[in-house]
Amino acid sequence: MKTIVIVPAYNEEKSIENVVKEIQKLEICDVVVINDCSKDNTSQIAKEAGANVVNLVNNLGIGGAVQTGYKYALENDYDYAVQIDGDGQHNPVYIKEMLEIANKNNADIVIGSRFIEKTGYKQTVLRKIGGDFISWLIKALSGKKIYDPLSGYRLVNRKVIEEFAKEYPYDYPEPETNLSMTLKGYKIEEVTMEMRQREFGSSFITPFTAIWYMIKVSIALIIERIVGGKKKKWYIT
Repeated sequence: MKTIVIVPAYNEEKSIENVVKEIQKLEICDVVVINDCSKDNTSQIAKEAGANVVNLVNNLGIGGAVQTGYKYALENDYDYAVQIDGDGQHNPVYIKEMLEIANKNNADIVIGSRFIEKTGYKQTVLRKIGGDFISWLIKALSGKKIYDPLSGYRLVNRKVIEEFAKEYPYDYPEPETNLSMTLKGYKIEEVTMEMRQREFGSSFITPFTAIWYMIKVSIALIIERIVGGKKKKWYIT
C-alpha cells in the first residue's frame, strides 16, 4: 500500500521539522508538506528534514492547501492519503491503526477522533457545543453519526483521493466532506486518538469566531444536503 501524508502548513517553522521526522519514523509512508505561502522558513526547514515540499505562490487557505495535497497524491499514484496538521497536535503514531481499519473494514475514510472515548483532550465550552451541534446536524441530514466531524486528522483511500482532487471545499472541508461523502455512499469510520496540545503559536478561535463559524458551517451543511453532489460555485465568506 503506497501511502502519503499530507501536511498543510502556514508559518509552522517551529514545529514542522518534528512533524516530518515523526512521520518518517513510521517507515510506512511518504510525506508532502504543502507550504501555503508561508512568510517564515517553513518550506526550507521541511525540505531539509526530508519532506517533499509543494510551495504555493498564493495563500489558498486550509481547503486549497489540502486539495493541492490530494492532487499530488493522485498524480503520484498513492493508494492512501493521510491529512494531519503542521502544528504538531496530531500524533502520526495512529496512522498504522487507521490503515489497518481501512483495510479490515473496507472503510473509505478513517477519522482520528477525540470523542469516541474519553481522552485527556480539553476544549472550551463553546467548542464542545459547536462540535456537538455539527455532529447532530450531520446525523440529522444524513443518518450517520460522526463523533468528531471537525477533526483534521483523516485517512482516505484511492477513490476518495480522486474525489477530493477533483472537488474540495475551501472554507469548511472536514464537516462538508464528511456529509457529502456519506451522502454519496462512502464508508466512514472513526478511531480514538489523543490530540496533543499546541506547543507553538495560538488558535485563531475566539468566542465570537466560534459562534460565527458554527452558523456558517450549519448553512454550508444544509446547502450541501440540498445540492448533493452538484458542483457549488460559491462559498460563504
